[in-house]
Amino acid sequence: MRARMRQFFYAEEGNPTILHLESSMRNSLKFLSILALTVGFAGAVAVAQPPEHRDEHREEHPGPRAPEAHPGPQGYQRLHEPEGWNNRPHDFDRGAYQHNFQAARSYHIGPYHRPAGWRDHHWVFGEVLPRAYWAPEYLIADYWLFALEVPPGGYEWVRDGADAMLINTGDGTILQVEYGVFG
Repeated sequence: MRARMRQFFYAEEGNPTILHLESSMRNSLKFLSILALTVGFAGAVAVAQPPEHRDEHREEHPGPRAPEAHPGPQGYQRLHEPEGWNNRPHDFDRGAYQHNFQAARSYHIGPYHRPAGWRDHHWVFGEVLPRAYWAPEYLIADYWLFALEVPPGGYEWVRDGADAMLINTGDGTILQVEYGVFG
């Protein structure tokens, strides 16, 4: 069949010009085949390797480090009180405190359990908080941790749900409310 095709395309069998063209075409086909295989292989290698990113402003890391031991929590460790945390003013302007504020920030400190038999109530300054809410578990001793003001003498911060209230410890009158302190 090859011979017939050659005869079809070339009128003169054995012509040196035609033989040179056949040889040249074979060499070109071999070269193109090798070139295609080389480009395909180089492309596969380039895809298999991650690209190198060089950032002149970043330091080179020598490699992965062994993980460091973490001591973990050591239980509750009370923070030191800020200076003047318990300098409670005895002479103060009640009008300066009588406000209902929305807290600028909310803190998540754990669940809240209302005194038994009491339901949710939206407290405001001037109301009287029942004695059940003054129990030690409702007092906020570390008030500075929650961005609450230093209470005047005879007043304490107590928690009711998400709110903090500044109350008179003698009769339970609410002097100030911060809504949403505890999220």
